Amino acid sequence: MLKSNNTLFVGKVLHEFESLPSTNIFATQLLAENQVVEGTVILTHDQYAGKGQASNKWESAPYQNLTFSLILLPKFLLARKQFLLNQVVSLSVFDTLKAYIKEGLSIKWPNDIYVFDKKISGILIQNSLRGSTLQSSIIGIGLNVNQKQFVSDAPNPTSLALETGTTIDLEVVLSKFCQYLEKHYLQLKAGQTQQIQQRYLDCLFRFGKTHPYHRIDGTVFKGEIKGVTDIGKLMMKTANGMEEFAFKEVKYILN
Repeated sequence: MLKSNNTLFVGKVLHEFESLPSTNIFATQLLAENQVVEGTVILTHDQYAGKGQASNKWESAPYQNLTFSLILLPKFLLARKQFLLNQVVSLSVFDTLKAYIKEGLSIKWPNDIYVFDKKISGILIQNSLRGSTLQSSIIGIGLNVNQKQFVSDAPNPTSLALETGTTIDLEVVLSKFCQYLEKHYLQLKAGQTQQIQQRYLDCLFRFGKTHPYHRIDGTVFKGEIKGVTDIGKLMMKTANGMEEFAFKEVKYILN
């Protein structure tokens, strides 16, 4: 258990490792063994085969950042509403970082966290379904905390240390995240979905602003983000009218 974690269940069980290929894989194994307490966190100080969205790799220097997974059992949530869980997790990371970063913080659809045009955190959620509802969710998070040099071909990384000029206690950051996740998750469980959806839009990168984007075929168009559908598609106003884009069907053009 985290020393400073003031929660009911999130983070009360902590599996901590010096090194793991992937915390999400370890979480999958725990679920397969049917011995999981909801809110269990798997943390490693050196994740050497972590993955991001669409098989992208997540760069993280050992002992400098947070690489962890968290297991939830949202059996109350309909499968067609599962993007609400993305919103809950994104807002939890956003609120955690808001304690340190006062300007430029946003959620880039679907669930990256940005500081202006730089990426500070990535989220990968793996849901298991049973019938029309969710059975379990593995939430993998990479959060750049104290790393100052990045050597991969990721175009725009940043970290808390780069943004604030100070070294941050990793355990304090993780404890903050657990508290915020529990808060927003309990909101979701209580059916406060409209508040979650509105807050997500309030924090959304480039919401309500016109910018150029790439379509999946490489052509460039101008669009204004207007919202997100229940299943997580990005709604944009373009020269063609209102369009909806699934993940990877549109690419941001960053400055």
